[in-house]
Amino acid sequence: MVFKRKKSMWKDVSPTGAVADFVAVWQAAGRARWGYALAALVASGSVLSLIIREEHRAPPRMPGITYINSWRADRSDEEIKASNLVFERVKQQRAKERAEAEEETKRLYRMLGKISGMDTDKIEREAAAQREAEAKAQKAEADHMAAVKAAK
Repeated sequence: MVFKRKKSMWKDVSPTGAVADFVAVWQAAGRARWGYALAALVASGSVLSLIIREEHRAPPRMPGITYINSWRADRSDEEIKASNLVFERVKQQRAKERAEAEEETKRLYRMLGKISGMDTDKIEREAAAQREAEAKAQKAEADHMAAVKAAK
């Protein structure tokens, strides 16, 4: 521990000695001690009030703009349509792969549920009913919002 070392600067420090020193200085100041105390408080308070009120805000950094030129400027409409078709096929392929992966995951969870002794058919029926109820509630909310908008 820092305070227990033999060759430490803290070995000569004690709270009772500090209080005794303060009392001795306070008494030695005589009648002017209140003025000195008030001056010290005013000076300390002034400096602290300046520090507390001080506020530094750096202006926000301007965003860097990166221009991405992924297409030639002189492409024809046919080239644009062809590239759009290619991207649409890629998008459909990814959606198909994602759906297959989700179905495989569901199949594995069904298998795990059956192995664990759960009635997976009942769970699926309840989940389907819940999804249907949520869809019905969303449709009702959308119909209500459309009716309110039309009434305005």
